[in-house]
Amino acid sequence: MQGDIVSSLILPLGLAFIMFGLGVGLTFADFERVFRYPRAFSVGVLCHFILLPLVGYGIVSAFGITGAMAVGYLLIAACPTGATSNLLTYHARGDVALAVSFTAFAGLVSIVTVPAIVGWSYSHYMGAEQTIAFPYGQIMVQIFLVLGLPVALGMVLRAKAPGWVARWHTRLSLAGTVLFVLIVVAAVAKNWVVFKQHGLDIAPLVLTMNLVMMALGFALSRLVNAPMRQAATVAIESSVQNGALAIVLASSVLGNNEMMLPAAVYSVVMYGGGLAFVFVMRRYLPPLSSAESAAARAAMH
Repeated sequence: MQGDIVSSLILPLGLAFIMFGLGVGLTFADFERVFRYPRAFSVGVLCHFILLPLVGYGIVSAFGITGAMAVGYLLIAACPTGATSNLLTYHARGDVALAVSFTAFAGLVSIVTVPAIVGWSYSHYMGAEQTIAFPYGQIMVQIFLVLGLPVALGMVLRAKAPGWVARWHTRLSLAGTVLFVLIVVAAVAKNWVVFKQHGLDIAPLVLTMNLVMMALGFALSRLVNAPMRQAATVAIESSVQNGALAIVLASSVLGNNEMMLPAAVYSVVMYGGGLAFVFVMRRYLPPLSSAESAAARAAMH
């Protein structure tokens, strides 16, 4: 695995570029903004960091999934929300400012939460197959290098060269989207035999996890009287995961191709659930006003 340049170098660099593109769209005010929406933010934290791993564990247990595949399910459940959640939120007429803020917050917290959740699942499911101690420190460093550091560099660049960022941010975002697709395609192609064998079995389970979390995020937000736009945002933030990070960790740190399969399938399936949710929300939420639309676009840029 050390000699695999795709897993050890190309995939991590691709993810780092994606997160750099996210970083140039952030300011420090984006991290502060989450506390302006305490009800929606609290539900988002509950759903994303507690309920999502529990739902993943429940699905794995209910269907008797064990070994590396079970770790893969918990790995994608543990990862932070994906940057494309902001775009889905915009099209769903949700609160884009909240989405951007929560995405930034989740990425920061994941440096601690991902190793904790995946470390437990690795120990629990691998059992006798576990030949080495789980690399907690290595995973924390990897997440920092491909997620935390690129985002921080992007934020610094925005602060120091706002004119350059204004000209290039849209192209960086587009390039990041293309890279995300390429990462998923590369993971599937590299493991096509195993993917063909298990893909159809995995898809219904990850789709169930996606839809359950979307429903929980929306329902719990409404239960605490969060506005509809924020409830839609929390639903998306609770169900759109950073599959590229899960693929990179499974391939470059854990060195297990089977563990990346749930992430690869989830990265495709989650957009089916996400787009269906966008369609439903657009039927019930009024269009954004000109001012709201401009503010939403500004939050993404």
